[in-house]
Amino acid sequence: MRIRITIAAITAALAVALVGCSSSDDSSDAKASTPKATKTVDNSDAEKAAGIPPKPDAATRTALIEVLKAVNPALVTDEDKAIDNARNQCSTITGGGNADQTAKARFSTSNHEVTDAEAKAINAALKASLCTS
Repeated sequence: MRIRITIAAITAALAVALVGCSSSDDSSDAKASTPKATKTVDNSDAEKAAGIPPKPDAATRTALIEVLKAVNPALVTDEDKAIDNARNQCSTITGGGNADQTAKARFSTSNHEVTDAEAKAINAALKASLCTS
């Protein structure tokens, strides 16, 4: 029961964060003078083929870090590594395999071993956000 509440809270927090990051300005002056931000920072053909999503933009990155912190702050002591782990985890989530075991191995460090419940929460959060394509 606790894991369902945690997953629901994480998913809700991520949804709110992502919705709050988008804006709409129908002003033609704003459209003409402001370049559109792109979500894709870079993503090689090999990464695409492996099911690894592009690097997230700043807003998505911040939301993802917050969601992972909600699971356990130890998951994001190295934010760049956490983002890389999340992107790579998508290949397991979308490509099959034991996503929970892979999350435990991928996100565990010498200072923190990911639990079964944390692995499930990580995967649920990534399915709802980063691994959607």
